[in-house]
Amino acid sequence: MVVKIASNIFLSPPQQKMLKTRMKGKSLEVRFEEDLQPDMTYTLSFTDAIKDNNEGNVFPGFTYVFSTGDSIDSMLVTGTVRDSKTLKPMKGMTVMLYKDCSDSAVLVKRPFAAALTDDWGYFCIRNIKDTSYRLYAVKDDNSNKMYDAAENELIAFVDSIIRPTMRVVDSLPEVKAFDMKDTIGCQSRTSQYELALFRARPTRQMIVNKVRVSDRSSYITFMAPDTHIDSMWMSGVKPDRLITQFNTERDSLEIWVNDKQRMPDTLNLFVNYRKTDSLGRLSPETEKVRLYVEGVGCKNRRRKQVEHQDTICVLDLKAVAENVEQDGFQLEFTYPIINECFDSLEMISINPKQIESRIKYRVVQDSTNIRRYSIFPEEKMLVGYDYKLKLPHRGFRDINGYYSDSTEVTVKLPSSDKLSTLNLVLANVENRYIVELLNEKQTTVLRSYVVTSNGTISFPYLKKGKYSIRIANDVNGNGLIDTGSLMAHRQPEKVIFLKFNKKEFIDMPESVDIDQEVNVAELFGNQ
Repeated sequence: MVVKIASNIFLSPPQQKMLKTRMKGKSLEVRFEEDLQPDMTYTLSFTDAIKDNNEGNVFPGFTYVFSTGDSIDSMLVTGTVRDSKTLKPMKGMTVMLYKDCSDSAVLVKRPFAAALTDDWGYFCIRNIKDTSYRLYAVKDDNSNKMYDAAENELIAFVDSIIRPTMRVVDSLPEVKAFDMKDTIGCQSRTSQYELALFRARPTRQMIVNKVRVSDRSSYITFMAPDTHIDSMWMSGVKPDRLITQFNTERDSLEIWVNDKQRMPDTLNLFVNYRKTDSLGRLSPETEKVRLYVEGVGCKNRRRKQVEHQDTICVLDLKAVAENVEQDGFQLEFTYPIINECFDSLEMISINPKQIESRIKYRVVQDSTNIRRYSIFPEEKMLVGYDYKLKLPHRGFRDINGYYSDSTEVTVKLPSSDKLSTLNLVLANVENRYIVELLNEKQTTVLRSYVVTSNGTISFPYLKKGKYSIRIANDVNGNGLIDTGSLMAHRQPEKVIFLKFNKKEFIDMPESVDIDQEVNVAELFGNQ
């Protein structure tokens, strides 16, 4: 027998100092570096820390229980820790029970009892007292058996105070040592609590970064989201000449100066916002932000070689065949535009006989990006037709005073007879939800809808392969899957992966239309 990973030998209740281990013949000796508490039941869990010296087989889940008092506590708590957005089981998380039920206990104290999650994200905190607890799980990066908010560690928590209801019995599957490849055995264990692991956003508010992107463009970033700005001004610039835009999380602010005059090397921006004071409160404060041009201070600052894109209104026009019906033609400018002529655009359909027809269109400005526009044909797009969008010369002028060049893009709906369509028929939609189509590995969002009512949403033009559908309850209606907050007692927004024949993915064959009925309220348990 050899020790594979000494740090995975886990003592509950945990101590501040790490355990010491050494092999002594065929025996493993574990030494405690600080005194044990009186009248306390201890659990020494070896998880996957030891293995056979000859064949390297791991001894999974071996546990030794002892007491410094006259009796051994006999209650247990079980559960599973998952990533809040992917729902993947999280291995090696530290799950902690606190008898102190105050909000700050997990920040300043080690727990009364603890355990590590296994490959299935499963934990069993065994041989504990029959009393009330708070239950947490953390990704304990610095191994101090507490939650370090300053280090932005991952955390999960149960909303309510809990009390054990199960008693330790050797025959229970919850206390047995299963091989992690024994699917039937591992799945036979009862999971009393489901914990969603998330990374909380910072709560301390201040300006943390500033960048001068160009003469007339800058941005500042804040430590925490949901920034509240009371007023803002810039020296030497009229208030109506400032154009600003927050990102969706409101922790980054873009700033443009809509003024033809030559900009100085340093722009002095004054921001009156709610900043966290020494007592942890949000208080109004005016902060001066100096925005420098790169190379300022050099008398002979080298001038950038002027290229064509430096003298025009720079834009990007594109259309993706699979998404054009939902997203339209996408037009994004590098700088905000101050003169536009959307009426001068031309949208043309070209039928299979190459006959061209001008068609009507509508323009929608993005609600989160004032520089982005979506342009949709007003008639239904047809397979086999080409659709061309043409932008005229000098059709737009940006804040730098530059005009756009002419450009065009052509798109055609996918027409392969091997492509398939997935239709989700949504019923009992009682809240606002985000419905996303993901790739097989669930790492990339391919398409997304926000839904607020019953109806059918379609994902056409799918190639043969595996896909996942993730549905999130968009509680605050911002179009994002928001994380949680321990201090505010707010769980991350709940997500569910749609089941297809008991699997979290659908294996799309070629050339099919699949209709899947989804009872959303039932799926989310009528939240």
